[in-house]
Amino acid sequence: MTLRATATAAVLAATALLGLAPQALAASPVPVPQPQTATAEHKAAAAQAATAPDTLATLSRFFAREGKVSPTAAQPRVEGEAVPVHHLSPDFVAGRAGASVARLEFLASKAVSSDGQQAALWTARTEAGWQVVNIATGDDEFHYAQLGAEKLPGGTVFREPQIDAWYVAGGGRVLPLDEDAVRAVGAGGASLDGYRVRVAAAYGDKLPGSAYASRGMAGGYADAADAAASAEGAGTPVAVVAAAGALALGGAGVLALRRRRAVVA
Repeated sequence: MTLRATATAAVLAATALLGLAPQALAASPVPVPQPQTATAEHKAAAAQAATAPDTLATLSRFFAREGKVSPTAAQPRVEGEAVPVHHLSPDFVAGRAGASVARLEFLASKAVSSDGQQAALWTARTEAGWQVVNIATGDDEFHYAQLGAEKLPGGTVFREPQIDAWYVAGGGRVLPLDEDAVRAVGAGGASLDGYRVRVAAAYGDKLPGSAYASRGMAGGYADAADAAASAEGAGTPVAVVAAAGALALGGAGVLALRRRRAVVA
């Protein structure tokens, strides 16, 4: 499969790879909420899901998908502790009192193959408990978590998925961690209030209950086919989140397109 995969093909491939039934990808009217913070108990549950024999078997096939290593020789292992991954919060965009700039979306565990390939196992709380809901290539989650901790110790690292920008927030400031974020807020970052003004202008009319959402657009994302077509036209690799919980900004569905260095499957 080429890097420019259609959303439909990527969904089906991820479904087969993760062993999910097609109906598991259907949007749930009441998505399972994720915890507000990742406790030690949550991280332990995520680690258990990430290191389960079935997960490791799936990882062997995942790392072997391009023929770089055989499934038998891949010998995947999970390294380190699960990392909490936050996304821009719709409550913050809506200006709700006391809302944090970001909310926990999933926990990521680093998987490494015998030939050095890396991937992130996304684990989320589902109706069946903590489960691996996606495998994504690369190490973005871990790279930006470390970068954010170095740039602003104690800050919250989060992603604005609509533009694939990573930030760290703390002390009333939002600081950029990648080029997409620099383009959005400048090299020096922005005040928390200034950042909210920007995201409210960009996404305020795309929240749940809006006319945008009622047309089938999931919280700031175009539908899968349109987004994939747009990404293909721009030559942007996409990955599909085959998640059991709602990872899009508005929480309206279970699928969101994610730019990545390679496709999920």
